[in-house]
Amino acid sequence: MWEGERAAIATLREKMESGAKYIWFHAASLGEFEQGRPLMEHARRALPQYKILLTFFSPSGYEVRKDYEGADIITYLPLDTRRNARRFLRTVRPVAAFFIKYEFWYNYLHILKHRRIPVFSVSSIFRPDQIFFRWYGKQYAYVLRCFTHFFVQNDESRHLLAKIGIRDNVSVTGDTRFDRVLTVQQSAKALPVVEHFCRTQQPDAPHVFIAGSSWQPDEDIFIRYLRERNLLDTQQWKLIIAPHVIDNAHLNEIGQKLQGLRVVRYTQADDETDLNNAHVLIVDCFGLLSAIYRYATVTYVGGGFGEGIHNLLEAAVWGKPVLFGPNNRKFQEAQDLKANGGGIEIADDAAFANTMDQLLANPQQISDAGDKAHHYVKANAQVTTNILNILHSQYGHVL
Repeated sequence: MWEGERAAIATLREKMESGAKYIWFHAASLGEFEQGRPLMEHARRALPQYKILLTFFSPSGYEVRKDYEGADIITYLPLDTRRNARRFLRTVRPVAAFFIKYEFWYNYLHILKHRRIPVFSVSSIFRPDQIFFRWYGKQYAYVLRCFTHFFVQNDESRHLLAKIGIRDNVSVTGDTRFDRVLTVQQSAKALPVVEHFCRTQQPDAPHVFIAGSSWQPDEDIFIRYLRERNLLDTQQWKLIIAPHVIDNAHLNEIGQKLQGLRVVRYTQADDETDLNNAHVLIVDCFGLLSAIYRYATVTYVGGGFGEGIHNLLEAAVWGKPVLFGPNNRKFQEAQDLKANGGGIEIADDAAFANTMDQLLANPQQISDAGDKAHHYVKANAQVTTNILNILHSQYGHVL
């Protein structure tokens, strides 16, 4: 990241086309990129007179999407100093900027405002405990006034912004990830390795538990349960793990917990691999998880025993019940899925075991929860269309 940030200005000067006009999208990491992607792809189609510049803060976003074909230039964003912001914006001179979700870069935003470049916050969400809304946060809240328009996820965000005097340029449009996961679902291709592992074409196909973006605390819970119930040994169930971290140390750690079972790594599977009789498939590469969820009976999304859960919608769109850990209060989709029955919060080992026991004893409950999860995604889609309508009606002279 440090090297990428230092090289960003040189990269821009090398790759920018003379005379071209750029729309700038900034995403902190991969999750924010997925939120901004529907708008980027619309701009690519509908506004061919503009080029697309995409910047990242985190290597977990840049390294995965540095070859994304939907942008003309992809680079890191230099750290938010006044000097860096001036150099960056003097080089790029964007016609508009889109910051995704939580991105509030003080110097960049103030210089953009000073230069009268419209700046939009997309899929942003605000909470009362954020510094902007504390009695000591007035100075920090001033940066929010640099935005031309907020496209927020919920009414609470709109009300919080109104309390600090930001009212007329706020629209509740929802989360663009709903549109993205539906697009992924509709365009997803078959994955032969996974299908052979799951025995999808066989009448005695087992149930499949898929854990996506898992961390060590998540893995301890679901591996322990599946082993204690002997569900994997008897091949009543199969397990697919797509860990959030796929370095060898973590993969070997997972392997230790699965000793005695037949474990296959996705990248090592070939025509001679006995996938039919394997117990566990470990997905040791990026980019497949959103399509793999389709093969699940029950899904688990990791991160809820750490800093926060990962993308629940990728699993929910396939009509699968979604289990996740307790650190989910900051995630609107988690609260909504819990409320409608498509998602289930797991507080600890005992709660996980109790939930799984209930699901195993009542297959209809699995089906009902999956239907509710899918309905939730469908009911909250068309966010991108709503944002575009506002952009065209209010800012059509800019874009």
